[in-house]
Amino acid sequence: MLRLIKNAHLYSPAPFGLGHILTAGERIIYVGSVAPELPDQLQAEVIDVDGAAVVPGLIDGHAHITGGGGETGPASRVPPMVLSSFTRAGVTSVIGVLGTDDLTRNTQTLVQQACGLRAEGLSAWCHTGGYHVPLTTLTGSVRGDIVFLDPVIGVGELAISDHRSSQPTLDEFLRIASEAHVAGLMTGKAGIVHCHMGDGERGLSMLEQAIAACEIPARVFNPTHVNRNKPLFEQAVALARHGCYIDATAFPCEHIEPGISASEAYIQFRDLGGNADRFTISSDGGGCLPAFDRDGNLTRFGVGLSDTLPETLRDLTDRGVSLSEALAPLTSNVADLLKLPRKGRLKVGMDADLVVLDENTVVRHVMARGEWHVRDGQIVQRGMYEQV
Repeated sequence: MLRLIKNAHLYSPAPFGLGHILTAGERIIYVGSVAPELPDQLQAEVIDVDGAAVVPGLIDGHAHITGGGGETGPASRVPPMVLSSFTRAGVTSVIGVLGTDDLTRNTQTLVQQACGLRAEGLSAWCHTGGYHVPLTTLTGSVRGDIVFLDPVIGVGELAISDHRSSQPTLDEFLRIASEAHVAGLMTGKAGIVHCHMGDGERGLSMLEQAIAACEIPARVFNPTHVNRNKPLFEQAVALARHGCYIDATAFPCEHIEPGISASEAYIQFRDLGGNADRFTISSDGGGCLPAFDRDGNLTRFGVGLSDTLPETLRDLTDRGVSLSEALAPLTSNVADLLKLPRKGRLKVGMDADLVVLDENTVVRHVMARGEWHVRDGQIVQRGMYEQV
């Protein structure tokens, strides 16, 4: 199927201006200021968006696609995420992770869920391992999982500075980073260690020590949830100067304190002279969002949703950040970190993942791999068991 989107303000995420974009199957085959002439015999679908913004599909770099939770017993396990929980938010690519429960959920189930989402039209990958050391793997090693399992691109989320962590030593941490890095070199995959950062007073000290102690490139060490409290965020700003990518979580409003919002974190990071190309934002979708007291008792919880990503995009533009700049932490920056060469940009040869936004920066249409999943704000494709 050929699909021509006409009269769009295109963002790649760099602004292109008013133009047209043509997709064929799962790829973009034309982007330009002159609308291509298409013979009637091709039966192309033509959609005039009348000047609306067309942007790359969002990439959610941290989601619990098999469900998170489990901190307060079997009933606290979050169900697996369904297709439309991503697409309704403009997310066309997702990276699955395991969290606290990396025992009853494992790399096998994570890989299978990623493959299931792929079969339903999304682009999906995952990390191997979870919060704890020894890491849960499928082949028996980090390197084996990344090299031999197509969806696996790195390690994560490995818990650091958290009472739920297995408290890895620096040597253990470096060995994991080495395995991930070498596997990345062998395959061209990201090969990162995606680190869950808790509220512990040690903060990012282990990552600082690791970078100082070894030859592994700083980009391999990728902390997430860096905006969960202000001291941690200040450390993350300093860590990024070594060349790390740092990832802020788009927490729901009621779960921001004692930290700062992802949009505020981005603006502060940029204004402090941080390299904005190395800042990403993810949702923690499907993950339990617990808060604990000093004794480790649960005081409240919620569930992350990918919907917080377009909300963060809108918040950034409302704060005066240009749409092209606001898109980068949700699209091109994530694609660069994760080495997804056909994602995060609207260019010829890229995957046909795009979102049409209305004048209020609200998701209007969503195309994933060349197929419409959302039209006029309504879900038109659902996962198999969403329809039961």
